[in-house]
Amino acid sequence: MHAWVIWLIAAGVLLVLEMFTLTFYLLWICIGAVTALLVSLAAPDLVLLQVIAGSIVALVLTVFTKPLSRRLRSSRGYEDPGTELIGRQGIVIEPIEPGHYGIVKIGGDTWSATAPVFLGKEERVRVMKMSSTRVEVVKWEEI
Repeated sequence: MHAWVIWLIAAGVLLVLEMFTLTFYLLWICIGAVTALLVSLAAPDLVLLQVIAGSIVALVLTVFTKPLSRRLRSSRGYEDPGTELIGRQGIVIEPIEPGHYGIVKIGGDTWSATAPVFLGKEERVRVMKMSSTRVEVVKWEEI
């Protein structure tokens, strides 16, 4: 199999995973894989050069966009969309066991959720914490 095909597959997988995590870190690695793909088209036998080029691009993007995203988040008018969920009520759609994920409906959206105790289907819960694509909930009565 040609090296450019492997880089194309890696970039595609990383892009799909980035869509699930929403962190931008995998996006930078995906762009690094695309860079390695382009280098592999120009120099198909120099695998080390492909890896180095992709790694440098991913590292530079990660290092230089971190301060930019920090400045954007601290600017006036920016609100983290996750903070509006904290304290809101939801309904358990799929049961949640301690150490495992379940699904909770909050407003019109569904979220992966964790809880310190077992929560059965249709129980009312309150959101206590939010992290990327998951929420931590407790029973509505425990507040």
